[in-house]
Amino acid sequence: MNQVVQQLHVQRRRAAQEIEKLDLALRALASLDGTVGTSKIAFRRKPRFSAAARARIAAAQRARWAKIKAAQKK
Repeated sequence: MNQVVQQLHVQRRRAAQEIEKLDLALRALASLDGTVGTSKIAFRRKPRFSAAARARIAAAQRARWAKIKAAQKK
């Protein structure tokens, strides 16, 4: 068990070193086009629905389920 934990620590250290190398490469590439750091790398936010839109979606889903349940009773 102890050996497994040690191996995981070694793999974690290697992964951290690899991430550091990738960060350096990204910074180097970003500096080539005149930007500083990784500011151009951004995560895309999920679109958010309004409360009214969520209510319409929920109502439509309830209608679909009601239709299926009605067909099963026949």
